[in-house]
Amino acid sequence: MKQGTTAFSLSERQTLLSELAAFCLNKGVSLSTAESCTGGLIAGAMTDIAGSSAWFDRGFVTYSNEAKMDMLGVTQNQLDQHGAVSAAVVEAMAQGAVARSLAQFSVSVSGVAGPGGGTEDKPVGTVWFGLSNGDTTASELRHFDGDRTDVRQQTIDYALVSLVKFVQKNIN
Repeated sequence: MKQGTTAFSLSERQTLLSELAAFCLNKGVSLSTAESCTGGLIAGAMTDIAGSSAWFDRGFVTYSNEAKMDMLGVTQNQLDQHGAVSAAVVEAMAQGAVARSLAQFSVSVSGVAGPGGGTEDKPVGTVWFGLSNGDTTASELRHFDGDRTDVRQQTIDYALVSLVKFVQKNIN
């Protein structure tokens, strides 16, 4: 998915999730999510798949900075230095989700879905993605177009695609 593209169709998302589920089941791994701007929608998409409890452990909805600190171990220093929408914070969120769950892999998101809240440095549509397996952690910045719903839907799909690639690349 390129920056600014539209979200997947429901059937495309279902196909991706079915492939992710089959891969996780085959490899015996489970997943967790740590979400801010999507408010649990990534976990919701995963649990739309029947039998997802066999490969999806839990989702952390950490919309506030306090929740990020309390639930995932993000530090006040990380938030003060980088802001909630940053590589440092999504990496800490992803690491925290693995450390505080039974999952071997996690995806995290923090962004500006709109319609307000954007700045010159972080306009509406700015989303950071984090991925971790406890040993390896990565992050990526994307910019999406559209209204709040569009940004959130594109975020869900990009998170799922990123997670599939990360799990496949980092499976032991």
